[in-house]
Amino acid sequence: MMDYTKQEFMAITTGREIKDGELIILGVGLSMLAGYFAQTNHAPNMRPFTEGGVYGATPVGGLPWGIECNRISANATSFTNAIDALGFLVLSGRADNAVIGAAQVDKYGNVNTTGIWDDPPWKAGKYLPPRVRLNGSGGAADISVGCKRYLIMVSHEKRRFVEKVDYISSTGFLNGGDSREKCGFIGGGPAAIISTLGILRPDPQTKEFFLDAFFPFTTIEEVKASTDWDLKISPDVNTVPEPTDEELENLRAVDVTGSLRKKG
Repeated sequence: MMDYTKQEFMAITTGREIKDGELIILGVGLSMLAGYFAQTNHAPNMRPFTEGGVYGATPVGGLPWGIECNRISANATSFTNAIDALGFLVLSGRADNAVIGAAQVDKYGNVNTTGIWDDPPWKAGKYLPPRVRLNGSGGAADISVGCKRYLIMVSHEKRRFVEKVDYISSTGFLNGGDSREKCGFIGGGPAAIISTLGILRPDPQTKEFFLDAFFPFTTIEEVKASTDWDLKISPDVNTVPEPTDEELENLRAVDVTGSLRKKG
């Protein structure tokens, strides 16, 4: 029996992708947890900030519920605003990395956090109100075009891993190949999709995401069955190492209220 949840494994796996010294913008929830786990575990010189302009903080009293709440702002080194954070640091190309979430993600790493349609705008030829209105991209739209690279965290379900997203809220590799480069975005695009089942990475030429590694409690067959497109498998596919006791201790030092241990 696992002594960790899938959500915890996803957060630790995402955190492992973060390098020491990186200037990184973090969102709320899992994104922030993965980032501050990395800082506690192996990246003490990581330089975190939020889209609201809170810099250099470490969470106090549990996982922050917002980008400017007391848990994240209590010991921040400085405060500015979203214009400075997203404009000066992200859209200028200065930010090294970011972690964002997704309601839908497609095979080219495009993310939808805007809405779910019965007849998506790209198919209908016009924008109609969605069947389900989501929260929107927030700063992730800027992150996706400005950061040198970024990581996507998402629960691995067929309804989320779709052939084509209903709406592009945050730009991945668009239609694959060099279509992103032709748009002139300064950022490099998504470096990995980390799900509750494994790690997907983009093919260097086609930019289509393939399965690079899977979690030990699942199988390649389950990952493929949970993906709406014909997921390709790396010839060197391997199993993601399980969290160590030290990693779990460092993660739970950030998630002191146990929010992720309440989920499967």
